[in-house]
Parts: sequence; C-alpha cells; structure tokens
Amino acid sequence: MISVSDFRNGVTFDMDGKVMQIVEFQHVKPGKGAAFVRVKMRNVITGGVTETTFNPNDKYPTAYIERKKMEYSYADGDLYYFMDMETYEMTPIEKSVLDDSFRFVKENDTCTIMSYKGNVFGVEAPNFVDLVVTETEPGFAGNTATNVTKPATVETGAEIKVPLFINEGDKISIDTRTGEYLGRAKG
Repeated sequence: MISVSDFRNGVTFDMDGKVMQIVEFQHVKPGKGAAFVRVKMRNVITGGVTETTFNPNDKYPTAYIERKKMEYSYADGDLYYFMDMETYEMTPIEKSVLDDSFRFVKENDTCTIMSYKGNVFGVEAPNFVDLVVTETEPGFAGNTATNVTKPATVETGAEIKVPLFINEGDKISIDTRTGEYLGRAKG
C-alpha cells in the first residue's frame, strides 16, 4: 500500500482496478480547511490522463509493472512474436498493443515489453535505431545549406523526411519517439 502523501512522479498504483501512474502532483495546504493532494495521472493501459484531488491520508495498493527485454522475431498477420532471450519462449502480441514507434523496429531488435498481472499492455521500441534507406529521390550536391527535406523509405517500410544529400543505400540514425532523422549512422 502507498499513502497519497508519498506520491511522487512515476509511481504506479491500483485505483478501482485501473493501473494509474503519477505524471504530476502537488501538495496543497489552504489557509482554511484540510490539506489535499492534486494529482495528474495517466491510465497505464489506455493512456488517458485525468486530474484528481486526494485526501493525504488515503492509501492505495501499489501496482508493479513488469518490464522485460525481448527480441522481436517476426509478424504473422496481426500477431507479432517476441522471444524471451533467457527461456527462448515466444510471446505473441496483437498489433493493437504496438504504438507508432514500432514502425522503425526490424527483426532481431530488442524491445521492452510492459505487462501488469501477466497482461501485456505496451511495447517500447528502442529510442534510436540505424536503418538503411531503401527508396528516395537522388541526392543533389551543394544543397546542404538550406534545411530542405525529401521523403525517404527505410528498410522497415516506414517513411520519414531526410536531407537532400541522403541517397538510397545510406544508413541513417532515427529517433523512434519522434520519427526524426538524426544523421548518418556511424560504421
């Protein structure tokens, strides 16, 4: 059990059968009346954000979220299979659980699988990946002074904006959280 007076950013707790994570909190002590805690929290499963006030004496059960590193193996229809690298057991995860950043993940990449009481609710892709550009218009020398971009397709099939000097076959670094081009990959 966790007391409301012990709330901190990132704490997860079970409230009415829902797993909530503290985004922001503020202890308020008005001149008149009892103190209270104003909390902005996110439902971990649905992603919905709500604001609520709590009595500082309230207590809630702590929710333990399991985060496990697994290797993405392959997709079969709407099921994506991840392998536990310790037991070599395959775990199927439905496409609806995957977020937009998963479009940059290729086979054999390591992802973080998040679950609560055995139910998988999220897949975190690596924050940065290096991918090969498979399709783009030819680059032009000398057009590097301006911040002009062109569309490019990478090996996973995702499309992003890249500078004009990037050509097919170039390996580039991408931030999966924003989908932005970071630079040419080293190595």
